[in-house]
Amino acid sequence: MDKINWLQQMVEKDPNDHQARYWLGKELADNGRYMEAIQSLSTAIATCPDDDLKMDMIKELTKVSVQVQQEKSVETAEAAKDDAEVNIPKGPTTPLVNELQTKIKPMLKVIRGNGGNKFEQEEIREVTFSDVAGLDDLKKTIHLRIISPFFNKGLFAKFRKKVGGGVLLYGPPGCGKTFIARATAGECNARFYPVRITDILDPYIGVSERNLKEIFDKARFQKPSILFFDEVDTIGFSRSKSSSNTRGVIDTFLSEMEGIDTSTDEVLVMAATNTPWDVDHALKRPGRFDRLIFVAPPDENAREEIFKLKLHGRFAEEINTATLAAQTEFFSGADIENVVELASENLIEEILSTGVERPLNNEDLLLALQSQQPSTLEWLRTAKNYVKYANQGGLYNDVEKYLRKHSRRI
Repeated sequence: MDKINWLQQMVEKDPNDHQARYWLGKELADNGRYMEAIQSLSTAIATCPDDDLKMDMIKELTKVSVQVQQEKSVETAEAAKDDAEVNIPKGPTTPLVNELQTKIKPMLKVIRGNGGNKFEQEEIREVTFSDVAGLDDLKKTIHLRIISPFFNKGLFAKFRKKVGGGVLLYGPPGCGKTFIARATAGECNARFYPVRITDILDPYIGVSERNLKEIFDKARFQKPSILFFDEVDTIGFSRSKSSSNTRGVIDTFLSEMEGIDTSTDEVLVMAATNTPWDVDHALKRPGRFDRLIFVAPPDENAREEIFKLKLHGRFAEEINTATLAAQTEFFSGADIENVVELASENLIEEILSTGVERPLNNEDLLLALQSQQPSTLEWLRTAKNYVKYANQGGLYNDVEKYLRKHSRRI
């Protein structure tokens, strides 16, 4: 009895023997019986409860599919060659034939379209905490609560503490929430998947929910991974305030984060928002986004580092970044970048009008600073009201602590 017949008998005897189906698929593929191999592997993938084995099956199925496509391409090329041999005259060519062969050239190009899978891992330069200026306390918090579980799985397993889950970064705009999320993925050595609102929302009924489910499914297949939802309030908006058209998306989001048949083990779901109070309460309960981390405006040391980073590579004198940092309390990273850009624009305008070229100096930056106000103050004053009247559950204790520390200047 050959190996294929023996494996087929094992599968017939126990249709739930996924390991046998897997080996049968491999053996069929090795013997060139590709369609049977695809059928065996597809059946096994649909019912296999073992994620690791399922990943092996998917890899094998991909290899078989590629082989089928390659053979089809070869057959197509050979058929085209045969047609060419039939249609093009043999023997010595005439000037007319030469002219025709010169003019007849392939007119088709292979173009990579925008269709297909909406959700593919992007080639993004890996970022780590060494690329993040300042924010040392925030880095320590993230390292303890997010990164450590990825490198101490055995310890966490002893206490039945899962690796992954949900983390919601919130704070004023322009303070680096997205950059921190990317740096966290770099520190974890995990696949980083940024999810845009356009990857999810679709005008047709039920398609948005399906898109969201596919995103979570792919992250689970390729764990450990980090999903990052920027401006999560756009899809996780409070159901009491949202329209009936978006409730299905929110319900799917809740189910995928923690449902009867779903799990986020080794899948870290990170999200960022400027308005955490607009995010649905069910998303912020334990088991979903149960870790809320406040990303505050950069402190003085961080502001100095940001000034150095934004001035790097510019035609400038030696700048006293410590003085600038001391005068930019509550400025976000985006605000600091705007100050440097404005100073550069003013200098370029001066050079164009006078014809005298000179480097950027301290006075240029201080002059630009006079016309700027920190954009975070409006957010902090809004947050002050929420902390005062809507912090019964202690969700915004970090903000409350920050506001208490700086209350005289806000």
